[in-house]
Amino acid sequence: MVSFRKDDSVCDTFCKRRLTPPRQTARHRKQRLVSKLGDSGFEDDLVSSPIPPRCRMNAFQLESEEPESADGQLSHWYLQYGDVGFRIQREKESQFHPCQSLARQPQLTADARCKLVSWLIPVHKHFRLSFECCCLTVNIMDRFLASTPVATDCFQLLGVTALLLASKQVEVRSPSVSYLLSLCCDAFTKEQFCNLECLVLLRLNFRLASPTLAFFLDYFSNLVKAAQFVIENNSSDGFSGVSSEIAKIRKCSELAQKVCELTLADYAFNKYPPSLIACCALRLACELLRAEHCFAEQAVVELVENPWECFRGDQCMQPVCIQSCESSTFSPGQCLTVEATPDQDCSLVQECKDNLKMLVSLNQETLKVMPLK
Repeated sequence: MVSFRKDDSVCDTFCKRRLTPPRQTARHRKQRLVSKLGDSGFEDDLVSSPIPPRCRMNAFQLESEEPESADGQLSHWYLQYGDVGFRIQREKESQFHPCQSLARQPQLTADARCKLVSWLIPVHKHFRLSFECCCLTVNIMDRFLASTPVATDCFQLLGVTALLLASKQVEVRSPSVSYLLSLCCDAFTKEQFCNLECLVLLRLNFRLASPTLAFFLDYFSNLVKAAQFVIENNSSDGFSGVSSEIAKIRKCSELAQKVCELTLADYAFNKYPPSLIACCALRLACELLRAEHCFAEQAVVELVENPWECFRGDQCMQPVCIQSCESSTFSPGQCLTVEATPDQDCSLVQECKDNLKMLVSLNQETLKVMPLK
């Protein structure tokens, strides 16, 4: 005979089992995100990104392109801060431009500097860094050389250190210290790298941002585009030919950037302010591409009101004045031409133009341009 006897303990256990939810197994993530501080000072949390390498490359290229305005021609920064930003950078140019950075270097020569900068330019392109970062790298290096003697065996370490500091200043992500040291054949240690980085920051008083060739070249390119818009708008055809002219101006800007890259490695161009080099390089690029019709004849872009008093004396022998336009509007006929005031010697401007022509003639195969007449 089978009988069921009511057991309180069994009943309580049964009720507890029903009220208690079933235990779930631990959930494992397929992707492990680790956020840690890298040796360059930034968080390395994108090591195991699920995005394929080709997609990451395309996304990086899209993000690196600067957003343009509604008409797709002028940059947003130029429309909002162009004139004000240019005046600020032009006023600070003399404070951040060492004309004779190798004057206090007993072991370094202009040839050694040329080799290092010529090596840094492809390195910055390898990391897909901007031209602004490249110009700032050379500026940081020259400013440090102007204040501190550097041994020959530490010169390459200074170059990669300046590259890291410049990338931290203007880029979203910076290359790792270990990768930079591997490019130097591991001739230096991380401790030496970090010590030199701290020394550079102290010598420069943590003032890294400075007016560069890239800024002035970008400003002048947008300036010419804006003037071209006004010319086309006031013409009878309207904006019928503005697209073709803007495309020609872009080609001139690309060639001018290549010319500016050559000037970064040539120590002879340190005597010229970046604004003057950028202006002359863009003008020369238009002559090389036979694009003179993009600019109206006998027109002047007035860059700055006051003379270049900061470049007098020991820094630069020939002072030049480039005047600045007060209004932000452009009249038909405005173009990119550098002129000196009558009471000053214009030899510095002409000398810069002649040296740029000579530099281009010596690097025609690299630039792939037609020779000047």
